[in-house]
Amino acid sequence: MSELDSIIIETQENPDAAVIWLHGLGADGNDFVPVIDQLQLPSHLAIRFVFPHAPVRPITINQGYQMPGWYDISSLSIVDNEDEDGIKESSAILQQLCEEQEAAGIDADRIVVAGFSQGGAVAIHCGVRYPKQLAGIMALSTYLPLPDSLQKEMSDYAVDTPVFMAHGRQDDVVAYEHGKKSQTLLEQAGMAVDWHEYDMAHAVCGEEISHIRQWLTDLL
Repeated sequence: MSELDSIIIETQENPDAAVIWLHGLGADGNDFVPVIDQLQLPSHLAIRFVFPHAPVRPITINQGYQMPGWYDISSLSIVDNEDEDGIKESSAILQQLCEEQEAAGIDADRIVVAGFSQGGAVAIHCGVRYPKQLAGIMALSTYLPLPDSLQKEMSDYAVDTPVFMAHGRQDDVVAYEHGKKSQTLLEQAGMAVDWHEYDMAHAVCGEEISHIRQWLTDLL
């Protein structure tokens, strides 16, 4: 079992699909729990939502203050001086969470890895390397971490894995340009990216929730 605690919510009994949703820096698994009701998913979808709590670690850019985080941030530009070890460590944790869902009877191709900000970066990193076909990757207000390793490390299944990306044009935490560049890099690697952008900062908006609902409904 994963060493992380998670909040688990099932939309119906006997779920046959799972969405593992990682929060952003300084938050915890509770952050996106309210989104389940906001999504108003069709009643026929039986989904297990898993919201893990990130480990608490010192964050360099916050003067070493300890907070929940999937990896360290040491620069105002998140793409500089990336915490490769931390990203890989959390990606391995996410893979383990996926494997736990498989062991519980949910096929890999019915699992979506998802995340916001830092959590989305980990979801992309894990999703493109997962050794089986996943249902999809949902990456919100985030970016592709460690881009130089993408082409040589991505799995054979990645090109058939749908990607939903959403970003705010006024994002002052993960710059819009980082999101767009990540979309381009994923597409250049052969992946299909469903890109959405909104007039918002580093957040999630109602229109985005509607687009996520449609994407998950079509996917699962």
